[in-house]
Amino acid sequence: MQIETSSHKPSEMTAEASLEIHDLHVRYGRVHALRGISLNVAPGEVVAVLGANGAGKSSLLKALIGLQPTAGGRVRYGGADITDWPPSRRIRSGLVLVPEGRRIVTGLTVHENLQMGAFARADRRAVSAEIDAIFHRFPNLAARRNHAAGVLSGGEQQMLAIGRGLLAAPRLMMLDEPSLGLSPRLTGEVFALLRDLHRERGLSLLLVEQNTHQALALADRAYVLELGRVVVEGAPDQLRADPLLHDAYLGSTERRRNAAS
Repeated sequence: MQIETSSHKPSEMTAEASLEIHDLHVRYGRVHALRGISLNVAPGEVVAVLGANGAGKSSLLKALIGLQPTAGGRVRYGGADITDWPPSRRIRSGLVLVPEGRRIVTGLTVHENLQMGAFARADRRAVSAEIDAIFHRFPNLAARRNHAAGVLSGGEQQMLAIGRGLLAAPRLMMLDEPSLGLSPRLTGEVFALLRDLHRERGLSLLLVEQNTHQALALADRAYVLELGRVVVEGAPDQLRADPLLHDAYLGSTERRRNAAS
């Protein structure tokens, strides 16, 4: 079932949903979390950001959505400089973040959580149709639509978080560790969903993920961060062939997978 793309089109965007980040810095007091990050996402492209814990991946996404002040650099999205925009304006423009840990509101129902994703939209009929399409895609969510979201499993909560993000009518969706805490089977289901959304909607994706194999299988390009800097950039095949990357990231992932089998 294809989830239809909303006709909601922010008027202030004058170009395709490209994302360009130049020399971005983020500080937490004396901690220099991002040290001059530059990267880009072309319209319809899937870009993965890889790296160990503390590399600056989550700080990058928080800065891009406007939740973390920057200490230098510029962000352009859809042809506009959004560096100083508040989060609400970025979301209305179609830049949407599915945060780490899902962050659903457990005291609200599944249906109410989905409605929260459409807070900035006025096309209520289209929103209702999209919610119906999400329930059609995810029967487990449909069966619990009037239940508190806290009763959902971890995998169901992740599907709900992605569904909530879709209700914001994204042109570019950013996802922070979507496989965190999920079993290998559920991780596969999440990545299959992201692959479908990219294919069906042409949705641009910026994916922060520690499951390197899954991320590279989905991505068109990838960046590797280390201590707040980009240390490697390239196509998935190039990164897989890099012995330093393999030892630092792919090798550790393989060892975890072998230990679990």
